[in-house]
Amino acid sequence: MKTFRYQRPDDPEAAVTALASVPGARFLGGGTNLVDLMKLGVECPDLLVDVGRLPHGSVEPTESGGLRIGAAVSNSALAAEPTVRDRYPVLCQALLSGASPQLRNAATVGGNLLQRTRCLYFQDVSKPCNKHDPGSGCPAIEGVHRDLAILGASEHCIATNPSDMAVALAALDAEVLLRGPSGARRLPVTELHRLPGDQPERDTVLEHGELITHVELGPVRPTVRSAYRKARDRASYSFAIGSVAALLEVAEGTVRQVRLALGAVAAKPWRARTAEEQLLGAPATVESFSSAVEAELAAAEPLRDNAFKVPLVRNMAVRTLLELAGGAFADWEEDQW
Repeated sequence: MKTFRYQRPDDPEAAVTALASVPGARFLGGGTNLVDLMKLGVECPDLLVDVGRLPHGSVEPTESGGLRIGAAVSNSALAAEPTVRDRYPVLCQALLSGASPQLRNAATVGGNLLQRTRCLYFQDVSKPCNKHDPGSGCPAIEGVHRDLAILGASEHCIATNPSDMAVALAALDAEVLLRGPSGARRLPVTELHRLPGDQPERDTVLEHGELITHVELGPVRPTVRSAYRKARDRASYSFAIGSVAALLEVAEGTVRQVRLALGAVAAKPWRARTAEEQLLGAPATVESFSSAVEAELAAAEPLRDNAFKVPLVRNMAVRTLLELAGGAFADWEEDQW
């Protein structure tokens, strides 16, 4: 591991100032991803600015009836928060499906949002990769890509975002609060991450020195049900090969509200806007759900070894929506899976 300097500022302003002044600096939260990348040589920061003990470690109600979650809150603590368990089950389920209990105890909300892809080529500095060596190419396109993107990819990168929590936050219309050299700002979590385009080395829209301080959730009506479903190669401690976060409200058999996000299919949590628009006001039936999800996945461009993700995610999304609607799905499941 390359030699680096370490600082632990006492307040957010000092942390932002310390990092912004050093081009090769990185913020350090729980370190569950960054330290691994440093060991691999993918990340070689000149300075680590520890933000794990800044005053961002609480979960508090907002005046609007939502929640403000500090970026330093651990994944375990957030999943155990009674309000999250009761009012935002999709978030609780997503958190508990990620990593191991030991890692969830260390990982923070801010760090979870900023974790980097698990693409094998990105993690191996002996291989070309446009993320860690812009212009070197993307060997995953012709190589090992079973776990990689089917939506929003480019000729420069087909990596996927690995976060379960971010998919749930995308479905919840969460907002991220930032503090940087130019002051404070907020943005929807759906706008935090970038599709690769011709700059695959940039995972997010954050500028150097910007720090995530909080995540805010809006209120959710008691009549809205939510759930997170994850497909993976083994029962635990494994990244998704496809996931779905859904919120659904049905009144008199009609979809009154729906939010749907897909995970492990793109470089960012994929908010299924096309499906949502088609479902709003539609009957809560197998046919409606299937048609809407099919319309969303019409833009998919699978490669040689990951085409299975299209029917996988489609079936997961339809089944999740059916369960939230309270509909029977046994016959449909037998035919489709």
